[in-house]
Amino acid sequence: MPDWTIVVPFKGTASAKSRLGGSAELALAIALDTVAAALAVAPVIVVTPVAEPFEELGAAVVADPGSGLLGAISAGLAAAGDGAAGVLLGDVPAVQPAELADALAAAARHPLAFVADADGDGTVLITALQASDHAPAFGPGSRALHLAAGYVELDVPANSGLRRDVDTPEQLAALGTRLGPRTSSSSVNT
Repeated sequence: MPDWTIVVPFKGTASAKSRLGGSAELALAIALDTVAAALAVAPVIVVTPVAEPFEELGAAVVADPGSGLLGAISAGLAAAGDGAAGVLLGDVPAVQPAELADALAAAARHPLAFVADADGDGTVLITALQASDHAPAFGPGSRALHLAAGYVELDVPANSGLRRDVDTPEQLAALGTRLGPRTSSSSVNT
């Protein structure tokens, strides 16, 4: 098993998770639950303008260069060095450490791998055994784009918290008691 580093980009602005219709506090809670689960598995580098809450969890923080998602990912990967690195989007508040650990164990068998979201169109995690081999293509249709870039799709159950990204109020509500503690508390208060 390689020594993974996980990069998590988090926008950290008032427009973060705007489709969710929640507050900036809810977006931060979702990201904190995601990072907390990832930290139980591997070192984490968060790329964000909001350093303190992630540093308190034990994550390393890189300042967001302000050039969008792919720019943030590039900054995080540069900080990770050239070992094994994953990029985990910061909106999977139901992910359990064991689910992420299982995905990384499966990813260790492939130079490039990814996990699709539960809808099957997007991507929640990409991995590379050498960080410099990454070709991130997050955004609409990213599952097909990552396949075309040579990433191998990992067989992760559709009900895994790792595949359950949260972009809408319906997706958040569907996770119910599976939500991480910060998200659960914040979503009750919004």
